[in-house]
Amino acid sequence: MQTHFDRELAQLKETLLTMSSHATSAVANAVKALVDRDDDLARKVIESDRVLDTIEMEIDEMCIHLLSKAPLASDLRLITVAMKCSQHLERVGDEATTIARRSIELSQEPQLKPYVDIPRMASMAMDMMNEGLAAFVNRNSERARAVIPRDKDVDALNKQLHRELASYMVEKPSTITRCLNLMVISKSLERVADHATNIAEEVVYLFEAKDIRHTGKGLNTPPPDSGAPAAN
Repeated sequence: MQTHFDRELAQLKETLLTMSSHATSAVANAVKALVDRDDDLARKVIESDRVLDTIEMEIDEMCIHLLSKAPLASDLRLITVAMKCSQHLERVGDEATTIARRSIELSQEPQLKPYVDIPRMASMAMDMMNEGLAAFVNRNSERARAVIPRDKDVDALNKQLHRELASYMVEKPSTITRCLNLMVISKSLERVADHATNIAEEVVYLFEAKDIRHTGKGLNTPPPDSGAPAAN
């Protein structure tokens, strides 16, 4: 029989997933606003950031309430991981806002180049985010570990784009403002991937009770056997 505490934990998980959906939609819409030169959509992304801020505060309140009930170790991990993940998701929303603001600035000038790398980076980063949250829902730490090495691909694409844009600025100084805006957008997407990586590491901690942050351990480190402690 499900207890009141169990129902509150389930509600916490559901709220976190709702927040994740808002965050990934914000990034997708911000990049779409850039590609389509749609200032109205960009402004909607900026306005929607308040929703993520509100949900983050709601999750914090839920977690503090649950912590007051002296939960088991597995439940304690879930609650603390939920708080950390909500912070990462709120920052993803901040990055979406940055992208949206820069897209408005870019729409005031002729488009510098076809947008290929930026939508690709966005897709890669959001796929990482979705995989991390899917690992959370499906209680699959191995799936979370598989997300972590993918951050290097996004980093490489970000560096490649920065090199290309730096060359534009040297060859055509008139493009400097546009190049700088695109560099900021690229860096924002790289940070989204970083937050996705952090969420994946938190999922590993949740289901393996093992902290792999700052260790460089991801896919190459096998998870413990099925007897490892897991969150409810």
